[in-house]
Amino acid sequence: MESTRTDGADVLHWEAGGTSRIPFAVYTDEQRHRRELERFFYRGHWCYVGLEAEIPRPGDFRRTVVGERSVIMTRAADGQVHVVENVCAHRGMRFCRKRHGNQTEFVCPYHQWSYAPDGTLQGVPLRRGVRQDGKVNGGMPADFDPKAHGLTRLKVARRGGVVFASFDHDVESLEDYMGPTILKYFDRLFNGRKLTILGYNRQRIPGNWKLMQENIKDPYHPGLLHTWFVTFGLWRADNRSELRMDAHHRHAAMISTRGSMGQASGASAQVTQVSSFKESMQLEDPRFLDIVPEPWWQTGEQMPTAVMTTLFPSVIFQQQVNSVSTRHIQPDGHGAFDFVWTHFGFEDDTPEMTQRRLRQANLFGPAGFVSADDGEVIEFSQQAFESKPQHRALAELGGRGVGETDHMVTETLIRGMYEYWRKVMEPADSAAEVRP
Repeated sequence: MESTRTDGADVLHWEAGGTSRIPFAVYTDEQRHRRELERFFYRGHWCYVGLEAEIPRPGDFRRTVVGERSVIMTRAADGQVHVVENVCAHRGMRFCRKRHGNQTEFVCPYHQWSYAPDGTLQGVPLRRGVRQDGKVNGGMPADFDPKAHGLTRLKVARRGGVVFASFDHDVESLEDYMGPTILKYFDRLFNGRKLTILGYNRQRIPGNWKLMQENIKDPYHPGLLHTWFVTFGLWRADNRSELRMDAHHRHAAMISTRGSMGQASGASAQVTQVSSFKESMQLEDPRFLDIVPEPWWQTGEQMPTAVMTTLFPSVIFQQQVNSVSTRHIQPDGHGAFDFVWTHFGFEDDTPEMTQRRLRQANLFGPAGFVSADDGEVIEFSQQAFESKPQHRALAELGGRGVGETDHMVTETLIRGMYEYWRKVMEPADSAAEVRP
């Protein structure tokens, strides 16, 4: 497989047309990665930045990222939430180094320009110069306007206690961006109850950021790779399931209802043919399977025990039994990303439910019983891509087309994501303005 160049733009060749055969070069080319940042993270899209529960009081802030740009989520004195870029308007320094805290202003240590939580410039040392020998020396020009030199402000949208931001102030509404199908699953989890923060995990994965979007759009692997999932029935190919997408096929939801805890019988006997199924495996602490159905799980006639929602490009919203969390994808070059988990609960949780959520959170995160596997296979995949950049991956389980399904034996969600990726990335690759 080779790519060709047209008017200076590197054009990929997709075998068989469509998106069922993904060129390795989509994961390995740094110039293409730069274009992805501009087109997916900095223009035309909403990106997750955090939860309102992380900044409950006026003056609270949390440093995070949009794409590869450092931003700060703040709560001002009037209670409003703002997101500003962590770049001083004077000399461009990344001035905020704390991960979180509470303060009434941000001061750049280089020249002590100070900003309010909403990004307004409120102090410039020596702006009027210095009086020496009866005259004023230096200072800013007479027409210097502090209002024109604040921090870059992002457009902010909040829903259900979740905060999104965009550098593009002309971006569509958050609701239109999600679309009605995905919005239904978002509102199911973030249904208006006040959130509480239970803790964080953070890991660095040496792989392309899209691989994590793929991983959570891939129902093929969990019952094969993850021994824990298939053995205890939390995610198996024969569980009742649905795969849903927005109209653009960029976002997706994987919905599964827990089966019979790994007991293979009748039509489920096929699970014993899967090497990751361990019939003799027992839990040292059975409380990890102390699963209590919650009223908000109800979706129509179903009570899904797992709903994994991918909001392209930056976040995954997870419900795995009683464990709920956000997973923030933070790219760092074409071959690495930081992955930040925020585990949360609800203010009306009982102490017992809080402990249950914390216990079940051990399934996930960098050293989780399940998720440790994902980071490793992503790393090994990236190594192979880099060594053979002219090759391609195959995503043809369930056919080559794109569509929703009521089963998990398919890679349709991955094909759908790359259908959208091609729509945004390939036309007029050298153009200054491309919108989805």
